Amino acid sequence: MKAKVAFLHGPRDLRVEEVEVPKLKPNQVLIKVGACGICGSDAECFEGHSKEGRYDLGPYTPGHEWGGQIADIGSDVTTLKPGYKVTGDCVMHCGVCRNCQNGLMPSACLNMREAGFRPDSPGGMGEYMVVEEQYIHCVPDEWAYQDAGWVETFSIGYFGIWGNGGYIDASDTAIIMGIGPVGISALMVAKTANARTTAVDPVKTRRERALQYGADVVIDPAEGSVVEQIAKLTDGEMGSVVVECSGNNAAIASLFDIAGHSGRVRLIGHSIGRKIPIEIGKTIWRTLDITGAGGTKNFAQRTIKFMHRIRTHYDFAALNTHHFPFDRIHEAFDVAIHDKEHAFKVMLTF
Repeated sequence: MKAKVAFLHGPRDLRVEEVEVPKLKPNQVLIKVGACGICGSDAECFEGHSKEGRYDLGPYTPGHEWGGQIADIGSDVTTLKPGYKVTGDCVMHCGVCRNCQNGLMPSACLNMREAGFRPDSPGGMGEYMVVEEQYIHCVPDEWAYQDAGWVETFSIGYFGIWGNGGYIDASDTAIIMGIGPVGISALMVAKTANARTTAVDPVKTRRERALQYGADVVIDPAEGSVVEQIAKLTDGEMGSVVVECSGNNAAIASLFDIAGHSGRVRLIGHSIGRKIPIEIGKTIWRTLDITGAGGTKNFAQRTIKFMHRIRTHYDFAALNTHHFPFDRIHEAFDVAIHDKEHAFKVMLTF
């Protein structure tokens, strides 16, 4: 069987090719893709601004925010059947290396693969994809494929707050730095816990969206010192939970001023490869708890349950601002890259 599949050969070299669908190994499933989101990391790899996409190893199929339906299963697959509506993990740990056996995060796996970033782990930007059973997760039948495509993104914001021993409740003052797709997910998590939540973003449409999704206050960094604005809002107590989702240098540099004493600082936004000056001594005198969250661990099923239970309160479909059929993938990437004010989540549909 042949299928049309996108391959990123290098910066700005994205080609849709008709290829033979690989024969299933005993532990694999064949998925007919229904929808796939374009993540900011996909856009950065397309532009050549990120080394996460490994086209240096060969052309690869992007897309780690996907939803689809199982079309066929390998002979050893026991938990999945054709017809199931599913999504899948992005960070794919082997489960058998020293670090996996020691219970470390999937990002510590010595044989780690990333769906949609490497030739050996193709993503969802194609009519069909093949994935091992262990990385697949069922979603409720009533979900749209686009909803399933949000599981990976939402899990990052969710795990960013609750993973690695984190927590949040109604006594907290939460500060969310950066209200992109991951930031809006973290915002929904904070508001589900009824924490008083402030959203910080320079883009007007994203601040407006934050208010629609429950933010108590929004802050525009262009209107003056974010630290001073938060100090005024909190009567100097600052944030008890500070979630950095932007990866912005200035935002990261301000974290230890924004966090209150004994605050939990949760680092999610990507800034790898850059050194950012900070006053590290404040982490000592404020007794801060600082945690990074690169990927998630055992959170996909929990994320799906969480999303399903809050669906009556939050309109996930409205977060998809643009829909493009797969044959307009180049136009979709152009919008995702160049219209950041209006293109919140661009979805490819099949």
